[in-house]
Amino acid sequence: MRQAAATDQPLVLGIDFGTSNSAAALIGAGGRLQVVPLGEGRAEMPTALFFANETQSVLYGGEAMQAYLAGTEGRLLRSLKSLLGSRLMDEYTAVNGQSLRFYDILVLFFKELKRRCEACAGQPLTHVMLGRPVHFVDDDAQRDAQAQTTLESAARDAGFSRIECQLEPIAAALDYEQRVNGETTALVVDIGGGTSDFTVIRLNPARSHLRDRRADILATTGVHLGGTDFDRLLDLAAVMPLLGYRHQGAGGRPVPNSVFFDLATWHLIHQAYTRRALNFARELRPSYANPVLHQRLLRVLDGQHGHRLLSAVESAKIACSESGRAAPIALDFLGEVLDVGIDAGRLHDALRDSVGQVVQCAQACVRAAGQTSVDAVYLTGGSSALRPLVEALRTAMPQATLVEGNRFGGVAAGLAHAGAAVGG
Repeated sequence: MRQAAATDQPLVLGIDFGTSNSAAALIGAGGRLQVVPLGEGRAEMPTALFFANETQSVLYGGEAMQAYLAGTEGRLLRSLKSLLGSRLMDEYTAVNGQSLRFYDILVLFFKELKRRCEACAGQPLTHVMLGRPVHFVDDDAQRDAQAQTTLESAARDAGFSRIECQLEPIAAALDYEQRVNGETTALVVDIGGGTSDFTVIRLNPARSHLRDRRADILATTGVHLGGTDFDRLLDLAAVMPLLGYRHQGAGGRPVPNSVFFDLATWHLIHQAYTRRALNFARELRPSYANPVLHQRLLRVLDGQHGHRLLSAVESAKIACSESGRAAPIALDFLGEVLDVGIDAGRLHDALRDSVGQVVQCAQACVRAAGQTSVDAVYLTGGSSALRPLVEALRTAMPQATLVEGNRFGGVAAGLAHAGAAVGG
């Protein structure tokens, strides 16, 4: 992309800061869209940081995940977006021998996003259009507003001077609008890592240049469910029983659940490694009728393997969903042979209730728009290809054309278009 002259309009960056992955895009010279290559040969990068103990360095995205999965000594942090709107954002955590707020870690990630985008643009970037879900926090307007304020503050502290926000499903709709030929009523389904968001919107490329599209937005809804929740449910269903989840111990009482829920939730895994949590886990031994399960739990905790477990579950989920065939969950790092995996039946059973909630929210959006049906259902977001979800949406909305969009880059592209429409 060429460098802008001093008289040119400032370039506006669109950033889709996601729970699992982040993406960015720019509108370049002549209105040409450029998706920023944030990862190694990929548009998106995992929303992850790794604090390496030996080198005292910080790695980001794919490099962070690779270092962690290779067994490098350090601390991995993922799903920071899930902390927005919660008290945890202002809490401190130990990384590389120092104590940092989770907010400060969020700023570090935004600084890295800005650096990579500026390297692509060849010039400083000061204006950004950020995506936000319909609801950061369900049923709590104050915490939801606080989440957006925190997101904007992190972008400002990272060096952006002009910051605006757009709903992620509306951004996805603006991206889809570039590919429709005429008037279309679409339900945009944006299934991210932490939220599922929906917009019913009238699209027409003849109106794509307009700054104010509020008249075209017929309804928006959202629910705080997404890919990381699917990972948690599958982890609890397939892997956590190997550590004692739902194990009937002495007297027929089940082992307490809290340690398993922490280990199965991306942004809470670190809590399972605190001294208090480890002592609690060790004291669970009398609650187990099968000591092998307790020994395995302690091996996971002492080795801090929680992220590895969830990564293995996530990989199996994706493989099973894409192929329709059973996929093994690779747990060889635990030092024993464990035959466990995810097949279509387990995928469907474990996610039935959550998928049902997502589809109900989508149907509610259509009803809120005063429609009985829509012309198209446009799928975007990293978890939008999940087979049980796609099948459930097709069943619920048989009259609509199901369109699969850019899972990771669509929202970022729409945010860049939205930024260009407001004139930088």
